[in-house]
Amino acid sequence: MDIVELTRKLGAAIQDTDEYKRFMSAKKANDNDEELQKQIGDFNLLKMQLDAEYEKEEKDEAKLLEINEKIVSLYNTIIEGEAMSEYNAAYEAYRTLTDKISNILLMCENGEDPDTCEPSSCSGNCSSCAGCH
Repeated sequence: MDIVELTRKLGAAIQDTDEYKRFMSAKKANDNDEELQKQIGDFNLLKMQLDAEYEKEEKDEAKLLEINEKIVSLYNTIIEGEAMSEYNAAYEAYRTLTDKISNILLMCENGEDPDTCEPSSCSGNCSSCAGCH
């Protein structure tokens, strides 16, 4: 079996995980949620209105504030909704899985033992860290 065939088998195995299935189900639910899609469209229109106001030479501060408040309110409605909450949770679980897979592959590329290498939880960004081990 060559490396490409093994990679395809890994891809199929990933698609068979609970994390992948949950994420795809949440994505499909969001894509088919007409109210959510309307809210996202409205949000994007408000952002375009805000950008247009910022581009004006004579800025109307009251209008900028009003549009921004609408954006924040709509954003919170979208994010706090059940559909988007499930999507974000499912995405995070799936992302954790794929990050682990990627890190194991990288460790193997760097000579680690494929049977024993285990990625650490270190993101490499020390600004968010409480200290090493």
